[in-house]
Amino acid sequence: MSFPAHLSIPDFDEWGLRAFTTTRRAGSFGTNSLESAAEVLGRWASLADAVAEAGAAQFTSASQVHGNGVRLHDRAWTGWLRCSGVDGHAWMRPGMAAAVTIADCVPVFIAHPSGAGALLHSGWKGTAAGITEVAIGEFRRAGFGAGSLRMHLGPSICGSCYQVSPDVFSVVTGSTVIKPSLLDLRASIAGRAHALGVKDIAVSEWCTRCSNDQLFSHRAGDSGRQLGVLICPERIA
Repeated sequence: MSFPAHLSIPDFDEWGLRAFTTTRRAGSFGTNSLESAAEVLGRWASLADAVAEAGAAQFTSASQVHGNGVRLHDRAWTGWLRCSGVDGHAWMRPGMAAAVTIADCVPVFIAHPSGAGALLHSGWKGTAAGITEVAIGEFRRAGFGAGSLRMHLGPSICGSCYQVSPDVFSVVTGSTVIKPSLLDLRASIAGRAHALGVKDIAVSEWCTRCSNDQLFSHRAGDSGRQLGVLICPERIA
């Protein structure tokens, strides 16, 4: 199988799951980039083929809307499903894969050794609206306790690069500031997940702004978007 140029996330390897984020070298997967639709959709189609070859009969993605909607997927379809109006995907059995587009927002990877998984796009709006809490709630309803989950917070803008207005800082953290302040989105998401009982949480060392030569960054003026991808194949190792 041939995946696009990417940064591997080894956190789930022991469970037979695969997670990664694409890089600038792979090209943009955003539909609002300056490239032609044929080029962008061609990359998506190649990725969908590679996902199927990796053992996931279902592959899903969505246009990000910066909310807290999480789509719970079942076995009612096969192939590549493009959703609308959600920023997250969750499934409670193997054989599924998902992708989210990112460029400074946080790709949140959540998985269980059974092959259940979730992939979220969490910017400040989604974080404040509790998209991670919504996803963890789906696992709990399926009988997977928060303590049995593993989470990885992927490449995104870091807390030293992300300055926000006082109102944004307040709505995300619950703290009051009187001037623009630096916000560590990944630390906020990790804190929220930990409060719900998730203990196994890893944070990527990559910052999209600091490493703008390798990753797309909205704050750096890029129109391009990379992907976060989580694959939970039918054949769990």
